[in-house]
Amino acid sequence: MTLRDGLVTHPSVTQRYDHMVETGKIARDPAQENIAAALDRLIGEISDKRLARKSSALGWLFARRKTSREPVRGLYVYGGVGRGKTMLMDMFHDLVPVDHKRRAHFNDFMADVHDRIGQHRAALKAGETQETDPIPPVAAALAQEAWVLCFDEFTVTDIADAMILSRLFAALFDKGVVLVATSNVAPDDLYRDGLNRGLFLPFIGILKENTRILELDIDTDYRMQKLNRIPVYISPDDAAAGKQMDAAWTTVTDGQPVEPSELKVKGRSVPVPQASGSAARFSFADLCEKPLGARDYLAIAGAFDTIFIDHVPSMDMRRRNEAKRFILLIDTLYDAGARVFISAAAQPDALYTASNGTEAFEFDRTASRLIEMQSQDWLEQTGQRKAEKSVVAREQTAGTG
Repeated sequence: MTLRDGLVTHPSVTQRYDHMVETGKIARDPAQENIAAALDRLIGEISDKRLARKSSALGWLFARRKTSREPVRGLYVYGGVGRGKTMLMDMFHDLVPVDHKRRAHFNDFMADVHDRIGQHRAALKAGETQETDPIPPVAAALAQEAWVLCFDEFTVTDIADAMILSRLFAALFDKGVVLVATSNVAPDDLYRDGLNRGLFLPFIGILKENTRILELDIDTDYRMQKLNRIPVYISPDDAAAGKQMDAAWTTVTDGQPVEPSELKVKGRSVPVPQASGSAARFSFADLCEKPLGARDYLAIAGAFDTIFIDHVPSMDMRRRNEAKRFILLIDTLYDAGARVFISAAAQPDALYTASNGTEAFEFDRTASRLIEMQSQDWLEQTGQRKAEKSVVAREQTAGTG
């Protein structure tokens, strides 16, 4: 088995980390080594629990061990942007010896939860179930599908999420689910300025009880080390920027037809002003000044691998809602590995000017990702993904011919 970057599999997170250091992929950092060691300890505890669950002849022997009788506490790792949290969690997910495991962006997971709740309510209305509370059956189904959950970018900004998290995760943890999560904020700072936050606070206690809280506090932003700017982020947003965006669009579309399109999302239509093959072009107003959400952005990222966004303005508290959508949009495109061209009023770290509120916290991650998405490494990766998709498409076409 090999890793996504071509490295060979190693039996522990620490050994895999050491291999990446030795081959020059990353620089050694004591704070990252501490997290790697904690993840290895968790793998050991999960392995004990997995053996105890087995109905083999040796299952009773391992079940007698104290570590097997106690619930396994997961890990919640938080720290500044670009510190290597996601890299370490992905190593853990690759190595933990569990078949029923799931790795997801937290926003994607919660969208799935809300879908399942909606399906349960529809079944109740149709008389297909007598269970009026959707949380227990949804939690049971999720726990059956995966009892090790890995969440990237754990953050809570949506009141609909905030109001169900306590009950949902209390049920998941009660069923033995183990959580590993990365976040930019400490648990006590989750949903900090959110509406009705008092109703959310029990979740923080549940999270602390069922995970070990570790801070990855180092000075180096490893994303910034890979910075290698190319003109995919153009600022300031003036006439010259418009010409550069048009020239880039012409190159990407390469003579293919360009026409308006639309995506169907949950029975709604999301307009795409310009579409050509796997590329789409929007304005900031199209994407962030309209009531779009996570499902809409996921649909866009699923349909197109190259996205143009024109005229991104500077934002402050007066444009708080637009800033929230822009943060979610960039998170979604980043997680999808999309190639993104942007014309903006300011550089990424100056796009959001307010200094207070949740968005100021969140925009630090957005700025870091916008910078990384300009790097040569990122563009090479997106190009490779596009080439691989083209090969698959050609093979499928040949197979149906």
